[in-house]
Amino acid sequence: MTLVHRLIAPVLIAALSTASLAGMAAEWTPVHFSATSTATTQQQARVIVKYRASAGSAKILSATASSTRVPQQALALGARLGLTLADGRGIDSQTQLVHASGISSAALAQRLAQDASVEWAVPDRRVRARMVPNDPLFAAGQSSPYPAVGQWYLRAPGASAQAAINAVGAWDKTLGAGQVVAVLDTGITAHPDLAGRTLPGYNMVSLNTSQDGNAAGKCITGNGACRPANTSPNDPGDWVSQSDITAYPTLFNDAQNPCTVESSSWHGTQVAGILGASTNNNIGAAGVASAAKILPVRVLGKCGGWDSDIIDAMRWAAGLSVSGTATNANPARVINLSLGGTGACGAAYQQAVNDLLVLNTVVVVAAGNDGLAVGAPGNCSGVVTVAGVRHFGTKVGYSSLGPEVTLAAPAGNCVNTAGACLYPIVTTLNDGATSPANSIYSDALSNISLGTSFATPQVAGTVALMLSANAGMSPAQVSSILRGTARAFPTTGAPAGSGAGPGGVVQACLAPSLVAQNSECYCTSTTCGAGMLDANAAVTQAAGAMTVVIAATPASPLAGQLVGLNASGSAAAQGRTIIGYLWEITAGSGIASFTSATNASTATLDTTGAGSVTVRLTLTDNLGSQASASQTLTVGAVSLSAAISATPAVVVVGNTVALGSTGSTVPAGRSVGYLWEITSGGTLASFSGSTTGASASLVTSAVGNVSVRLTLTDSEGLQAATTKNITVAPISAGGGSTGGGAWSPLWSLGLVWAALALPGRRQRSH
Repeated sequence: MTLVHRLIAPVLIAALSTASLAGMAAEWTPVHFSATSTATTQQQARVIVKYRASAGSAKILSATASSTRVPQQALALGARLGLTLADGRGIDSQTQLVHASGISSAALAQRLAQDASVEWAVPDRRVRARMVPNDPLFAAGQSSPYPAVGQWYLRAPGASAQAAINAVGAWDKTLGAGQVVAVLDTGITAHPDLAGRTLPGYNMVSLNTSQDGNAAGKCITGNGACRPANTSPNDPGDWVSQSDITAYPTLFNDAQNPCTVESSSWHGTQVAGILGASTNNNIGAAGVASAAKILPVRVLGKCGGWDSDIIDAMRWAAGLSVSGTATNANPARVINLSLGGTGACGAAYQQAVNDLLVLNTVVVVAAGNDGLAVGAPGNCSGVVTVAGVRHFGTKVGYSSLGPEVTLAAPAGNCVNTAGACLYPIVTTLNDGATSPANSIYSDALSNISLGTSFATPQVAGTVALMLSANAGMSPAQVSSILRGTARAFPTTGAPAGSGAGPGGVVQACLAPSLVAQNSECYCTSTTCGAGMLDANAAVTQAAGAMTVVIAATPASPLAGQLVGLNASGSAAAQGRTIIGYLWEITAGSGIASFTSATNASTATLDTTGAGSVTVRLTLTDNLGSQASASQTLTVGAVSLSAAISATPAVVVVGNTVALGSTGSTVPAGRSVGYLWEITSGGTLASFSGSTTGASASLVTSAVGNVSVRLTLTDSEGLQAATTKNITVAPISAGGGSTGGGAWSPLWSLGLVWAALALPGRRQRSH
């Protein structure tokens, strides 16, 4: 079992009187509504239409004023398209505003653009002032002890802070309503900026490492299965005293993860504040996703936490069952792990991640703070791993790095070596050295928040905003959009001073090695991910992303079965329509093929053998955007085989041979059809009666060889066939049609032929 350390730089806690919070205004209603809210009134469309210069409609102008003659063609345009339109004001000699009721502006623009006289049609959209929260610590120009730049990392990027994530741009679209983000950390303390923001969480710490009321030593001495009686996610403090180290040397003096005397970090409270502190409430600081709900799960105590507890917490937070705990009533779509250890992602972590991916849960993990390679669980497949950058966009010295990193976000940096920290992260905090005391905020002096732990909730909060804008996205789609919208890292221009080159010159980051890269360096796509987080661009693209859903019936087919594929659950972005479908087999083409068109919303797949087949569906919307998804089907083997029995075994001319299908096998739950045929020797014998039953009668009429084939076809269309050779012997002298009488050489030969008749060979066809 591995002990996992918290990914934070040392944080010094200074007291701040609760009087500093006195007199603050009550929470205000947010300035803007979420873009995902549903209108309750009838839709009123407004579209700006430009007519083609050659179109006759553009030549029919209003006569209100000769100097400003403009088109007024709503009546004629509506008649051609079957719509009721009303003229709005004219804009120029070819352009006017058109109104309609009961239809969205986007849908109306799409209809109008189809008219031959229209050059283009676009919605007349309402533009609002960018949301700038009134949280006191957000704006620049702060007074000591807070950083003068305020919450610089949430604003639009600029020359002085290229790494800022532009959360303010995303907030005009959504604040994260409807999403649950789990914070797996030290727990959470009460704080006015987190009031009403959290859901009932859980305490998953199984060892007594954090003064949470358990009997001293009850679990710490080896009972790893112990769960605390107190299931509250509240953070009791994770301070480490000298008496802890003395009393429990095995835990606190572990050679791989030694701990030192330190005050409580209130790490979970800091992470929660960055992720979702109340925004625009005129109190303290702003959070990235202030309308999302925070699910606190305590997994870290004194000196960190155990992998097994964290894995249990991941599963519980996502809504899966965990032994000894009640099922989480509020499953999270996003899980924030601002923690990590060393080494490769083990099977236990990877299995937990895989289980969560099936539930469409996005796992966001910190890269680490040791300047080395990313450790577990940040190097697990399928997670979103976050490195840390400075305000300029270069890697902050302490951030871990490597090809496992998805993208980077601001982690806080001071630039200077003396005086106030210039670019820290501002978030919720507590000033208790051991147990919780007063609610405060991190600052630029003695309560400084730095680390990839604090870059990670910026990404997790952005994912919540993305899912609020488009809840149908998969973790793979989320990761793809984060990568695709990330802004490029700077490659030049960083001031000298903190780089590894001569005179502190900043150089390119290198691949991780056994030597820590503790200096600022220029990020690359193989060291710090695809680029710097752009929350606004990610949310914008998510809102415009299509949801691709593939339904397969049956979901677990057997070989030979037809599978119906249906994309009707897919959806285009708001205001768009799906106009193109493309079905493809990307793996397993040897055992399946399409028997239908592959450019419609449905398709039919014919399976011909057992194994795995992967189908990909690519959708195209009316604006040319595309999205794809794949689904792998496991095709089970089928035991369908045909066998023929014949009586009598020795056949002479005139015998009637009773043919049966005894020995044939049919898959359970399927019916089967029969077909008897003579494939050779048709002049020597013929069937008497039905040839489509489980048995048949063959009447012989001449000496020679007759080949009979039985074909089985099951209810799913799968076939199996076999052939039997029958030798018809002559009647011996003195013998009868029954084959009795004296011995004959030909009769003897007939016996030999019958004995040598080969069994039918199984084959499948369709």
